[in-house]
Amino acid sequence: MTLSEKIVEDIKEAMRSKDADRLSTLRMAKAALMNEQNKQGADHVLSDEEALKVVNSLVKQRRDAFEQYTGAGRDDLAEKEKAEMAVLEAYLPKSATPEEIAAAVESAVAETGASSVKDMGTVMKAALAKLQG
Repeated sequence: MTLSEKIVEDIKEAMRSKDADRLSTLRMAKAALMNEQNKQGADHVLSDEEALKVVNSLVKQRRDAFEQYTGAGRDDLAEKEKAEMAVLEAYLPKSATPEEIAAAVESAVAETGASSVKDMGTVMKAALAKLQG
């Protein structure tokens, strides 16, 4: 099941359980996915990687809005953004822990034989390849 299909199934489940907040967030995500699909072409089907990019951008938008609302003292709106962010983050892969990142960087340094700051680009590319997904 693709990510887009999973979101559609979860919309149905949210309707059955009458979870209005989750339902509105999932509908917004579905609309964003459909907009991206239409941008790509009428018969283009979004891959999971493309769908993850869309969901990730929605999470980033919610995070930015949360910070702005918190700074402005609008806790009611900040909580709404935080709840939407939690629903959307469930569709993203688990983030790497600091220990996993450190291990990937150390491994990349060893593999590339980096010895100075000039080699940072090569090390970053290798480390990101290890952490992908």
